[in-house]
Amino acid sequence: MKILVGYKRVVDYNVRIQVKPDGSGVVTEGVKLSANPFDDIALEEALRLREKGVASDVVVATIAAADAQPHLRNGLAMGANRAIHVVTDRPIQPLTAARSLLKLVDREQPGLVILGKQAIDDDCSQTGQMLAALWGRPQATFASKVEVSGNVARVTREVDAGLETIEVDLPAVITVDLRLNEPRFIKLPDIMKAKSKPLETIAFDSLGVDDGDHHRITAYAPPPKRTKGVMVKDVPELVAALKAKGLL
Repeated sequence: MKILVGYKRVVDYNVRIQVKPDGSGVVTEGVKLSANPFDDIALEEALRLREKGVASDVVVATIAAADAQPHLRNGLAMGANRAIHVVTDRPIQPLTAARSLLKLVDREQPGLVILGKQAIDDDCSQTGQMLAALWGRPQATFASKVEVSGNVARVTREVDAGLETIEVDLPAVITVDLRLNEPRFIKLPDIMKAKSKPLETIAFDSLGVDDGDHHRITAYAPPPKRTKGVMVKDVPELVAALKAKGLL
């Protein structure tokens, strides 16, 4: 079985995000970019399934600008067999990402597609669900445990009330949560080996995908600064202060 893994590049989670002075976006020049943490977990799970003999081929794919190849080499260094780079400079919204991944699914015919449950840059948590709907295959989201037996995946997923276990027929789409695993440390020999692994580049326009992006971000703004706290003497004074702010 082949596993296709979505592997998005985002601003590193340790970076303090700065909004551009004109409010047109966030500063990315000179900022460290790395794999979306949830996608690292997705790739780790795919590699573990391969090590168990469930899969024979793990393919990582990203939709990003031309300078994202080192990002894919990082996925190859983790252990992926191949990488696919859909090259575009335009911002990609979840529906367009799902349509693009569907084109790759049609080409690669994977038995399983694994994605992070969300990307930490937009926090949409939509691409996996949209891909499953477009593909017409089952989905299991927010996975904290994955077991594959034959043509069935048994997935324990995190829900508001606790944990829920479901079974889905393969092929299917699975999105993963933080508690699923801890991604492996990449060693120097693996980095060297990754340089010779296949990395295919595809122009986004050649996919024939209707971008269908109906949302347009008009402005960015940082969250308001926290105001200084106020000390109150007793409960009545607290209630009065909350009423003055319109909170009660």
